[in-house]
Amino acid sequence: MNWPWTKTKARRPAATPAPAETPAEPTPAHEPVAEAATTREDAEQAAARAARERAAEHWGPRVAEWQEWLARSPHGIDLLLWWYRESEITALVGADRYRERLAELLSAAAPRDLAALGLGCTRRSDRSCKEPGICAQEAEPPPADGVLKYRYGPTPGACSDFIDLMTPHQIRVDLTRGDRHRAVLLLRDGPAEARLWVDGVAVGEGEWLDNGGYWHGDRFYVIQTGGPDDHPAQGLADIGDWLYAIVSLLVHDAERGRTYLFVPGPEENWTEPELRVRDGVGYVYPTAEAAAADLPDRSFPVDDQETP
Repeated sequence: MNWPWTKTKARRPAATPAPAETPAEPTPAHEPVAEAATTREDAEQAAARAARERAAEHWGPRVAEWQEWLARSPHGIDLLLWWYRESEITALVGADRYRERLAELLSAAAPRDLAALGLGCTRRSDRSCKEPGICAQEAEPPPADGVLKYRYGPTPGACSDFIDLMTPHQIRVDLTRGDRHRAVLLLRDGPAEARLWVDGVAVGEGEWLDNGGYWHGDRFYVIQTGGPDDHPAQGLADIGDWLYAIVSLLVHDAERGRTYLFVPGPEENWTEPELRVRDGVGYVYPTAEAAAADLPDRSFPVDDQETP
């Protein structure tokens, strides 16, 4: 009799060893990295395209055409952001501060920044630049004779004058030849609300300003202002005129940073006063006819240290 613990156990058949796996060919280490890099590059390019599409949708295709210039402009993006976010910025800082900062940015911006902003120019005051492929290029170097030229578009470096006919600010930016000096005028729909800056400095504060001025000799910015209320000939001007009939003349010397305000006396009927400078002397003429006849009402030395 065999006891259970002495029973011979059936042996399991020996396991057949699995066939040895043939090692896979090693993948060169550079291939996955290259694939990952390509994928990452594609993703970055796709993201950049999407960002450009969003920018064009937000800023408009006109701004997108200035992308290459704006990427290296010191002030262009700051000006665009301040301009396009006016309502929310004004709600935060107030209308006066918004206006002041706008003038600061306009005073520092390059002509190409102003073109990218969408202001009208010397070619067409009623629409934005249509030739960014030309105007966004670098400005041409000064001519060999050293005589700088006034830029009319389309031209490399953009125009020398800009005008805004579409917004309540009614911006006017006038640059001298070579962009050495500039005047920034915000008309804001009335002479009492108009404000002027020359080379970033407020000029003529408190004066009623005409709806535009001009540079004389690339040194003097000249603009008509409101004349004295008690002048004997004071009254309504012609339809379309910005000021009353008798006006004063404001002259800002950008080279010396001095401002002159010439006010007509009771016997001086200044309806269209003009400035002429010859041989270091400035002459104020009451009308274009008086200027043609060389009959000034005032004269003053422009290089004298005393304000007239």
